[in-house]
Amino acid sequence: MSALNIKRGSSSHSAYDLRDPNAEVIESHTLAVVVDNESGVLARVIGLFSGRGYNIESLTVGEVDHARHLSRITIVTSGTPQVIDQIEAQLSRMVPVHAVHDLTMDGPSVQRELALVKVSGKGEARIEALRLAEIFRANVVDSTLESFVFEMTGTPEKIDAFAELMRPLGLREMARTGIAALSRGV
Repeated sequence: MSALNIKRGSSSHSAYDLRDPNAEVIESHTLAVVVDNESGVLARVIGLFSGRGYNIESLTVGEVDHARHLSRITIVTSGTPQVIDQIEAQLSRMVPVHAVHDLTMDGPSVQRELALVKVSGKGEARIEALRLAEIFRANVVDSTLESFVFEMTGTPEKIDAFAELMRPLGLREMARTGIAALSRGV
């Protein structure tokens, strides 16, 4: 008797694909949360996510109004529409939270991320890394005889694509800021 030669997820009838076809789709949402700029607020917001088992895919925080002591937290999270609604409602009920906006649902938005990418290499690999950086509009912010550090701003997909192309050329390290986003228009 021979062993079954079935690859995981290889057909629509696979036992590994047992998701309920009536289940709701998991969606990624970008939330902009305006909060008081005081100690402990970020920990409380993050505690809401971790306490309920919600995942944070990206997190960016910065002061946006010095005079009124307000900061903006941009959170990318995922879940069913009900989970996203629950997250928004729970955030809105927190005392230091002034506003919660779901940029994904509010209409078109602009989303960008900053990345620093260190690539090492010599000879042809070095020349190829510089050529690709020019195509992706990445700037060289540090250079030695054996490595470059590129600075790149763009969508997360653009940064992912750049990193994948740099991997065989000698990608050594990468730091990413997380997504900063604003809704388009007025």
